[in-house]
Amino acid sequence: MERVIIIRYSEIFLKGKNKGFFERAFEKNLQRAIQEIDCELIKQSGRYLVQHFDESETDNLIEKLEKVFGVHTLSLAYETSSDMDSIFEAAKLFCHSTGTFKVEGHRGDKKYPLTSIEISRELGAMLLEYHKGGIKVDVHNPSFTIRVDIREHGRALVFGDFIEGANGMPVGTAGKGLLLLSGGIDSPVAGHMMAKRGMNVECLHFHSYPYTNMQAKEKVVDLANILSQYTCGTKLYTISVTHIQEAIHEKCKPELMITLLRRFMYRIAERHALRIGAQCLITGESLGQVASQTIEGMTSSNSVVEKLPVLRPLVGFDKNEIIERSVKMGAYETSILPFEDCCTVFLPDFPAIRPNLETIKREEAKLDVEGLIEEAFSSIEKIEI
Repeated sequence: MERVIIIRYSEIFLKGKNKGFFERAFEKNLQRAIQEIDCELIKQSGRYLVQHFDESETDNLIEKLEKVFGVHTLSLAYETSSDMDSIFEAAKLFCHSTGTFKVEGHRGDKKYPLTSIEISRELGAMLLEYHKGGIKVDVHNPSFTIRVDIREHGRALVFGDFIEGANGMPVGTAGKGLLLLSGGIDSPVAGHMMAKRGMNVECLHFHSYPYTNMQAKEKVVDLANILSQYTCGTKLYTISVTHIQEAIHEKCKPELMITLLRRFMYRIAERHALRIGAQCLITGESLGQVASQTIEGMTSSNSVVEKLPVLRPLVGFDKNEIIERSVKMGAYETSILPFEDCCTVFLPDFPAIRPNLETIKREEAKLDVEGLIEEAFSSIEKIEI
């Protein structure tokens, strides 16, 4: 009898003839998640087993596997031989001494001499005898359930509960996107949501050093590290826009500072995305959340992006929904650390809420757009996460 972890995948079973492509990506991501732990991952009839690990690593393995997109459920189980005595010995480890229970038998090996119902009935009788008077059967609303899965080659899996996984699709099956990662709550959640749909996510962060301090940059690195637990690693690129903000502040209307800066960010982001082979930009914008995220503000930003789509997975979310997801992915406490990002530098008292595109273009004409972009790219740094 050996302790194992059962992994069941999510949407992959719907993929028909392409299922093999998704399974290979899924298996690669599972291997990567647990590569630092001494164990073995094997595929077994539409599911995966983690085996041959030290039981002291169980919680660590579960924590890592829970974050792999594509995992539907996990179960802590014992693998044993498929004779009823061995199954009973494993089932005792999941059986409470009091309460109501039921046994769910499943016969994957159709050559096994007992049917699924007979497995449930026989094992249930053995457990009732073992805890005589302490437990009773309730097939409709049991306080605990013991599950038996008869596999091929004379083996069986015995387990209790299901642990909810991250669901979604395996990262690496839906192209690559470039996430505009700020130090706030929203953008890490946006990256998490796109990774859940199978997208490889790399990150681009704009900073305004020395107006913003190094702690602000470290905070973004920490957020990228949190996100990377779900994205099977990532790359974080940082670019300074200090000189761009200074130029806008000197030559343009102050109420258009944020709008003009975001147009520069989008131009830079698209060019960088094309350089690294990304197929879209990803932002954490939510409609109407702040002055720059009105439909007019989004239209202004989008108008400078020429070749790639801009994905805004949070566009219809309210702040509480975003915070809930941030907490769940473990990013919230880092996101709310009080270190300023570049958008707070030279922040006008009354930013334009509904910027007029023609007015923006007239103000932008006062700037050496290409020269400022070229200078920004000279500051780029790459951090492997």
